[in-house]
Amino acid sequence: MKSEKLYSEIKVTQKTAIELGLTKDEWGKILEILGRTPTYTELGMYSVLWSEHCSYKNSIKLLKTLPRSSKKLLVEAGEENAGIVDIGGGYGIAFKIESHNHPSAIDPFEAASTGVGGALRDIFTMGARPIATLNSLRLGELDNDRTKFLLEKIAAGMAHYGNNVEVPSVAGEIYFEECYQDNPLVNAMTVGIVDVNKIATAAATGVGNSVIIIGLPTGRDGVQGASFASKEFDDKDKEKALPVIPAGDPIAGKGLLEATLELIDAGIVVSIQDMGAAGFSCATTEMSAKKGVGMKIDLDKVPLREEDMSAYEIMLSESQERMLAVIKKGEEDACHNICKKWGINSVQVGEITDDGVLRIWRNGKYVAELNPVSLVLGGGAPQYDREDEIPEYILHTLEADLSEYYQVPATEEMFIKLLSSPNIASKKCIYEQFDAGEENNIVSIKGDAGVLKLKELPGKGIALSVDCNSKYCYLEPYSGTISAVCEAARNVACTGATPIAITNNLNFGDPYDEGIYWQFKHAIIGMEEACRRMDLPVTGGNVSFHNESNGEPIYPTPVIGMLGVIDDISKVMSADYKNVGDLIYVLGTNEFDIGGSEYLKVIHNEVIGRPPATCIPDEQRLISTLLELIDKQVINAAHDISEGGLAITLAEMSIFSGSLGNKITLDAAAGGNMCGSIFSETQSRVVVTINPKNVNELLNICEEHYLDCENIGEVIADKFIIEEVCDMEVQKIIDIYENAIPNKLNS
Repeated sequence: MKSEKLYSEIKVTQKTAIELGLTKDEWGKILEILGRTPTYTELGMYSVLWSEHCSYKNSIKLLKTLPRSSKKLLVEAGEENAGIVDIGGGYGIAFKIESHNHPSAIDPFEAASTGVGGALRDIFTMGARPIATLNSLRLGELDNDRTKFLLEKIAAGMAHYGNNVEVPSVAGEIYFEECYQDNPLVNAMTVGIVDVNKIATAAATGVGNSVIIIGLPTGRDGVQGASFASKEFDDKDKEKALPVIPAGDPIAGKGLLEATLELIDAGIVVSIQDMGAAGFSCATTEMSAKKGVGMKIDLDKVPLREEDMSAYEIMLSESQERMLAVIKKGEEDACHNICKKWGINSVQVGEITDDGVLRIWRNGKYVAELNPVSLVLGGGAPQYDREDEIPEYILHTLEADLSEYYQVPATEEMFIKLLSSPNIASKKCIYEQFDAGEENNIVSIKGDAGVLKLKELPGKGIALSVDCNSKYCYLEPYSGTISAVCEAARNVACTGATPIAITNNLNFGDPYDEGIYWQFKHAIIGMEEACRRMDLPVTGGNVSFHNESNGEPIYPTPVIGMLGVIDDISKVMSADYKNVGDLIYVLGTNEFDIGGSEYLKVIHNEVIGRPPATCIPDEQRLISTLLELIDKQVINAAHDISEGGLAITLAEMSIFSGSLGNKITLDAAAGGNMCGSIFSETQSRVVVTINPKNVNELLNICEEHYLDCENIGEVIADKFIIEEVCDMEVQKIIDIYENAIPNKLNS
């Protein structure tokens, strides 16, 4: 392949490769591919693109088992930066979830901010206008000062970016567990809408077309960032890692968003890709490899923030707010004019060639000559099969005898303690700093998922949810992941939306640990089964390994991002009580499970037992029933039963209403007011309210779907009553729910 003498800034050896995170075997494979010793720039490119973060080398074989195709998908998983789902009317929804976990432990504000920015770029580089963000956060116990600091900075960073680009945050989840103390999880999901005739691609084509870098100048921030995200770290690593955290600029990000969408709309873009993880290295290789073209790149033309940057540094920089675009030959001036209009730099740095070779120059010297296919996922990047073995702890936790916890009488004190638990209590004080801007499409509801109306498709809407109970996944990864998929589907269904596709963010510990890899493997098996049987394609996602510090792994946390479609936005259902005298029904199974429950954790300080199993046919019947009840406007409210069980679900419906409460009488034969009945988190259950005149229709529809249905009480004014458990003013439970987290943050 070599056409002229290559220059290397540093002499490269096997030791150099290992220092950059490659293995001895991978060094040997690089020598075999090239037929020579790589230059330092080339080795740096291999080190980041063959890192876990970019290559998915320890996960891709399992990920390929997920259902990745569907008639609804306009872009299949892995083909582009994000998946796109056809929602009819000539439009698609693009959505993607990304993590910024390790950086958020180092510089939480900047890392969380750039996490949102990177996820947004994945959406608008497809030609989709971002319309929503969601988040899934996991931190340590809230009575810890470091957790308070991280929470404040992470939330502020996410809000800072989202607010400035005027994209609303519509839903999210925040959990607090000791295992996340030093390694928080910061998962950001973004959603956009796109004209199906204007979907952009990252596949470079067209010999002679211009390669143009768009956006901010390149600095040294983020060099080797993808490799940093592919290992665990200790306290010493934190100090060494500080320089790798890139800083985001949401004002420039907004300009880049508008410029990118206008460039695509103008029809002059051949291909375009975000320069995120691995920066120039990723963009040039992936764009070239997709269609087998080559590129000539002159790094001397790249706008730089810092002097004397080497080719290695430029190629590995993860400076934010940058895109690499292939523009039709002859349309360079049109590109520059559009970028100038939005205050964005654009500079031609190369062109497309026909020989499938990536050639790079710096300071007039030839520093890299590579076949881009050899570097990328799906090409030459390694793919491994890892050994797995069931962790010993699971054998003990699943065998735990929970009988003594079921028959404990539930008390008002227990109820209050659960209601004020940080995993259950209101996160309003955290989310109120998120501002959607002056105009947005949020449908104002109180419930299980964020709902947006689509101005491009009047009358139509979408519902969005992110879900994962990581305690369930810790106790039994297979069933816990099935539950995560089903709960996310149930949450959008409670608004009246039909679940149609998912994305995922798979957060796990060290994949080289056989027990951790067993967790990962069985989580994937559970996800595959749930998605296949529920006809939910996986549009793409993200894997984040090595989430542990000082040798302790996090709970396995496979976060599910769910998209649902609402055909008639006027029928959107919310979870708040509506009318005094409405009857309250529980739809779904009467079985009770407390394994892995908040009740066990909060009241008894135990994370043990077999978590609630989800019967997928039961879930499908429940969702079908809900959608029919909502479409026919039979019910007045719907809220799924999850953390904290029935008692907390009822409390939230009361709290959301602002003043209405309930009087509940539970069947003694079914457990009555015992903790196993009140606080059970058995899956596939929803609480609904209904006008008494519609009861017969409710019962008939439930019977048609073979779904259990039980009246447990009615809506009343001002009081929250569960007989033999609690009798409280609604305002009191509102105060407990809304002040629990502020009180902890201020203590």
